[in-house]
Amino acid sequence: MRQLFLCVFYIAFSFSFSQDKTHTSYVDISYFKGNIALHNSDILHLIKGHPEGFILSWNKKTYGFNNWEQRYNYPDYGISFAYQNLKNDVLGNVSSLYAHYNFYFLKRNIMLRIGQGIAYTENPYHKENNFRNIAFGSKLMSSTYVMINYKKERIIDRFGLQAGFSLIHYSNANVKAPNTSINSLTFNLGVTYSLDDEALEYQNTLDENHEKFTQPIKYNIAFRSGVNQSDVVGSGQFPFYIFSAYADKRIHHKSALQFGADVFFSNFLKELIYYKSVAFPEENVDGDEDYKRIGVFTGHELFINKTSLITQLGYYVYYPFDFEGRTYFRVGLKRYFNDQWFGALTLKSHGAKAEAVEFGIGIRL
Repeated sequence: MRQLFLCVFYIAFSFSFSQDKTHTSYVDISYFKGNIALHNSDILHLIKGHPEGFILSWNKKTYGFNNWEQRYNYPDYGISFAYQNLKNDVLGNVSSLYAHYNFYFLKRNIMLRIGQGIAYTENPYHKENNFRNIAFGSKLMSSTYVMINYKKERIIDRFGLQAGFSLIHYSNANVKAPNTSINSLTFNLGVTYSLDDEALEYQNTLDENHEKFTQPIKYNIAFRSGVNQSDVVGSGQFPFYIFSAYADKRIHHKSALQFGADVFFSNFLKELIYYKSVAFPEENVDGDEDYKRIGVFTGHELFINKTSLITQLGYYVYYPFDFEGRTYFRVGLKRYFNDQWFGALTLKSHGAKAEAVEFGIGIRL
C-alpha cells in the first residue's frame, strides 16, 4: 500500500509542475466514517463496526478555455486514492484508485464528485480460510464513489475546507462468485491545498446561440467482452461476447438519445443450465435450452469532452432461459479516440444484481 500511496503523489506532483496558463491544481485529503448499508440480508453478518478511512485526491481545475468546460460550469478532474478499514476481520481493508470529475452548483459552494476505478481487498472469499466473506469473491474489484460536499477553497492562504457525505461501492460484477458487494454510507471532513499561487479568471466566451447544435443520425457498431460467473460458487469463469448495433441522435452539445439491439453469447449460462438440469429437477430445466439472448434497448449518452457517460435500459425479446428477468440495464463510460472510434467500460445488471463488467470497442459512423 505504501508504494501505491507514493505513486499517487508522484503522478499528482508531476502534473502540477507541468501546468500551463489554462489550468491550476490542488490536492485534498478527507477522513470519512460511516456505516455499511444493508442492501441484502445475506450480508447482515458482515455489518459490525463503523467503517472509516481516508480519500486523497489530486485535482486539475478548469477555467473555460475549452467550450465544454464552460458548458459544465468549469469542473475539475483528477485522480483519487482511498483506503478503507471495514471494521470486520472477514472483510479486511480495501485500497482503491479512481479517476474522477468534480461538478459545481450553487455558486460553486456545492461539489459533486463522481469517481470510477479499481479496488484491492486484502481478504477475499476463500472456501476454507474465509468462507464467510460472500461480499468479495476476488482480490480485484471495480469501485465507484460519489461525494457531495460543501466546499470553500483558500480560506487561509492556500488552505480550504470541505465536508459532506460519500457513498463508496465495491463489487467485482460477478467476475467471480460470490459477489454480494458492499456499499458504505459515510460522513467526510477534509482539507484542500492549492498548488498554485493564484487562481485564474473564469472565461465566459460562449454566445447566446452556443446551445444550438445539429448533427445527423449516427450509427454505432460495438463489440464487448469479458469473463464472468454465475452465483454458484466454484462453477467456473467463462468468456462472454456481445455484439451491439444502435442509432443515436444528438439533441444538443451534451446529450444524445439511442435505440438499438444487443446479441448476447453468455457462456456461463451453458454451465448454469446444465447445473440446474442435474441439481434441481423440480425447476423443469431440460439442459438443452439455448444460452443466447437478444435484447432491444433505449439509452442516453452524456458527452463530457472526449469522455461520455452512457445509460441504457433493455428488454430481452429472445429469452429461452430465465435468468434474473427480462429487463436489463447498462451504465458506463465511453472514451473517443477520434471522431469515430471509441472504447468503452460498462456494467450490465438486472436491477441491483450485476451480471458482468464489459470491455468494448466500437465505431460511430
